[in-house]
Formats: sequence, C-alpha cells, structure tokens
Amino acid sequence: MKRNLNYISIFLLLLFGACDGFYEFPEPTDAAPDPGQVDFSKTIAIGSSVTAGVMDGALYNRGQQHSYVAILAEQLKEVGGGAFNLPDINAEVGSYVLSPPGSNIGRLILRADPNSGAVIPAPIVPGNPLLPFEGNRSEINNFGVNGMNLAAALSPQTGNISAPDHPMFNLHYARFASNPGTSTLIGDAAAAMANGGTFFVFWLGKNDVLPYALQGGANELLLPTDEDFEQLYQTALGNILQASPEAKGAVGNIPNLNSLPFFSTISWNALPLNQAFASLANGAFSDYNRALEEVEQAGLISDNEKNLRNISFQAGLNGFLMEDKTLTDLNEMGIPSIRLSNPNDKVALTLATVLGESVGDNSTAIRGVTIPVGDEFVLLPSEQELLEEKISTFNSIIQSAVASQSERLVLVDVNDFLDQVASGTINAGSVPLTNSIIPPNGGFSVDGVHTNARANAFLANFFIDALQSKWGSTIPKVNPNAFMGNDLPR
Repeated sequence: MKRNLNYISIFLLLLFGACDGFYEFPEPTDAAPDPGQVDFSKTIAIGSSVTAGVMDGALYNRGQQHSYVAILAEQLKEVGGGAFNLPDINAEVGSYVLSPPGSNIGRLILRADPNSGAVIPAPIVPGNPLLPFEGNRSEINNFGVNGMNLAAALSPQTGNISAPDHPMFNLHYARFASNPGTSTLIGDAAAAMANGGTFFVFWLGKNDVLPYALQGGANELLLPTDEDFEQLYQTALGNILQASPEAKGAVGNIPNLNSLPFFSTISWNALPLNQAFASLANGAFSDYNRALEEVEQAGLISDNEKNLRNISFQAGLNGFLMEDKTLTDLNEMGIPSIRLSNPNDKVALTLATVLGESVGDNSTAIRGVTIPVGDEFVLLPSEQELLEEKISTFNSIIQSAVASQSERLVLVDVNDFLDQVASGTINAGSVPLTNSIIPPNGGFSVDGVHTNARANAFLANFFIDALQSKWGSTIPKVNPNAFMGNDLPR
C-alpha cells in the first residue's frame, strides 16, 4: 500500500510570503532598566532540553544560542547581568536526540512531498557527533542538559563516560562535566553558584514525566513515585540554594504535556483508504467481528466494548488499527486487544514513520490496517489521565518548594503560559504564537516537543514578568517577532 498521509494540512498561500518568519512590532516602554531587588551579575541556569536549547529533535548552534534562558540572559545585561557562557555545541546540524542512544541522524526539518502535498518532519542525515566541550568548564553558566531528569541530575553515573551503557549515562552532560564519573550536574551548577552566583533559573522536573508521554504511556515505570519526586526535587533545589545563600532564583514548573503538538499534529483518523482497499480490509476482519458478537452475547464484554472493538473501514479517512491494553483480555479465545483509534486518543508524531507501511514482504500486512499500531504510538484516555494527575501532583510539590523559600524564589508558571499558547491568546503586535509546528507562527520546533526561537522569546518575557511582579525588576523585554519560527518546508 502506498502511504499518503496528509496529516499536516499546510497551505503555502497562507504563509503570507513570510519566508523567514520575521515581523517588527516593538513593545515601547518608558520605564528605565532597573534590577529591582535582585543582583543579576552572575546568572546560572539549571534544566533539561528546553533550557539547553534543543530544537527540531537535536542540539545544534541555532537552538542553543536561542534557548529561552540565553535570550533572558541577554536582556539581563541591561540591568547588570554579566556574561552567559554556554557549553558550545559547535554543530550546524546537531545530534538527533529523540532517537536511540548512539544514533546520529541529524536535526529534523519540514519536508514537502511533491506527490501528495503532505508536509512531514524528516531528518537531515548525518548529524554532527557530540564532542567534548573544549572551553573553560569552570566558566559555564548554562547547565541545561537534554534528557535530564531529577535522578540523573544528582547521579555521577550520568557523566561517567567509562560506563556508556549505564541507563543514566548522558553524553550531553558528560561532554562538559567537571569530572566525568564523579561530578553531577547539580554539583557542577552548585559549584558555579558558590563561585559568585547571584541569581539562578531552575527548571527541572519536566523530564520526569516526558519520557512516559513520548513513549505513549507504554511504560509506567518511567514515572517516579510522588515520594521519590518530592525527595529528589527538594535535594536538587536545596543544593542550589545552599551553594549561594543570598542568591535568588526563578523556578519553572511542568507544562501540560497532553497539549504538545507532538500529540496533536497527526489526527486520530489519519489513515486514507480507497473503497477497494477498505472493502478488502473489512473482509479480513469479518471473522473477528463475528467473534465479538458471540462474546458479547455470552456476557463477557458489554455492548459498548463490542462496538468499540468492532473493525470497520470506509472510503476516505479512517481511524487506524491499534493495540489497547485496557480492553477486556480475550487473548485465550484468540481475540486480540485491538480497536480503531478514535477522537479520545492522542497520536504521537512518530506514528508517521510506520503508519501505512508494509511489514516485511507481505503486501497485505499494513501497519494500522491489518497490523495494529503499538501502544508506544498512542496515548490512551487512561494514560492521558495518569499523565495529568502526575503533572498536577508534581507541580504542587514544586509550588510548595518555592513557597517554603518565598523570600528567595519566584514560581514561573510555564504550565499556564503554554496553556495560553494552546488557547490562542499569546501574540506580539497582533502576530499570534500558535500551538503547532507550522511556520511562521507555530511556537514549537519540528519535533513537536521543544519550543522554537520565537516561542522562547515569548517565554523569556514571561520570566521577566515574574521577576518584575516579585522583585520590582524593570527588565526590557525582547521583541518576539525578531526571532525565527520554523523554516519553511523544503
């Protein structure tokens, strides 16, 4: 079966001819720059991929130089902020970081299919390898590391380059660790704070739930317990606070991952079939559907579940065949736990790599039609609920940690910011920031997970608002429309 997935409808005529995504709508202000009650002379950032500047599924120069914290640090120079040194990646393409360890595919771009008109994320091959940082490691200000969760941030195994098979090993940290195999990310950041640090940005916790989400909720073991999260969070934040007892800090919370474009770019009914193929597929499931009737009549499943599990295709766009571990287990009767996707499911962007493809040499074995899509490609309703519960609980822990140090810390509600983006209420000079990967206004990079440069400018301003509200700082805001969104499709 030839794959033809128009799961991103982009009409180039709607791009207003803005090939670079730049606009000029400066925000005037009469207030003189003032640090308020904060000393910004040495700012340290601690976080994960967004803090590092990951975009388009990779860490590369443009992303690293336009992370929200790099943009924020540039604005802080207006109120006494000093140099903000990055562990430079020196890569124009980058190492693809959403792929298996050891792979080196390159960053993602939008590529247009000349036949179907579909616009899909595609990798640049090859990427640049991750090489050791050659600069002065004692002068680093940005301790944002891709893939960093709280446990890894506190473990020396994260940087132990002599044990690359350890599950916590992270080359993104090891490349600039002060003492690989002995030092920790939190320890290095705390040392930087102890060496004259006056202000910090702390945004960890997102990666304690993100891996579970990105794998479609297939593995609940990826989620820490509430008790473990609280202990790890208090330890990590406490070490930074203790390193420089007078320093103040801004703390970010965890956004609603269910709203990421990673889960909204591909529709639940992304499978196009013509009438002939739909009829053939329906014939393949006639015995399966009759078996469902029998087990429903026997009282083993409800009528609602029978209807949910019934497989029926039609000409046009269809839901795809998928596994569902929450269905009644009928495997001993030869009835698999499968159904068609529906509007309650959230589909991973990575489904584009398999949906509609033949399996092996069998032309009738089609992923999503006769072969079910695995759980790792779909967030089921129950998995979405668990994700929301965990994020809500973890954000309460973060809020409590900030409240316990209210004189020194301010909470930056990134969760609320990205909810505003999703609701369409964020704009600059009437130019909106949208919850999509579609240029020029989409706020997320091509991977559907990480914000792009334009969104990071808005996010930097959001941090500035929090500093102003808490400590009376008057920091000039950046013009988001002077930053690029995503490149147009190639």
